[in-house]
Amino acid sequence: MRVIASSLRKGNILDLDGQLYVVLNAESFHPGKGTPTTQVDMRRISDGVKTQQRYKTTEQVERATVEEREYQFLYQDGDGFHFMNMENYEQVTMQSDVIGDQAAYLHPEMKVMLSMHEGTPISIVLPQKVVLEVTDQKISDEIKPVMPRVMDAFQTFLREMRPSDLEGSAGLYRLRDELTRRVNLAVAPNKINAVLFKEIIVQ
Repeated sequence: MRVIASSLRKGNILDLDGQLYVVLNAESFHPGKGTPTTQVDMRRISDGVKTQQRYKTTEQVERATVEEREYQFLYQDGDGFHFMNMENYEQVTMQSDVIGDQAAYLHPEMKVMLSMHEGTPISIVLPQKVVLEVTDQKISDEIKPVMPRVMDAFQTFLREMRPSDLEGSAGLYRLRDELTRRVNLAVAPNKINAVLFKEIIVQ
């Protein structure tokens, strides 16, 4: 899938000349004069080599499609961070530079989403906790079967956000309103009153 460079986020997977790279950091620069650019720090998945590339913000790059699976965090040692697939008990290991600052929030038995490519974990998404406010128990019971659709709406939107989008109370209000709108689209014809944040980790 072709996307513009300024839309890249940490954890995205790029296909460059037949090689897959995981984005470690992406930052856009808008100088007073000159062309706006996006600087992307990446790690080549095949051998772990880090590289840096600068693009025009509107330049298109190829973002690879990967498979997402739920894993449980087990422990960390000198080899990296170890996770287990709770369906088949398969264990995988992720390197520290891929986990990044998110390592501070990991704790044993936490369930996370890992992006996988040919059996290799290449990025991680930590859980977010919210409460959906409804008017009565009947609506709650009707919403439960479509919760996978609700979670997909959450994850799709949150992955596209930057930490700066959540600065201040206004940022969280905008986030709450947008998530409420997306949830109501997912659960229609039912309707929730609001999305209440119980725990949110800004990565």
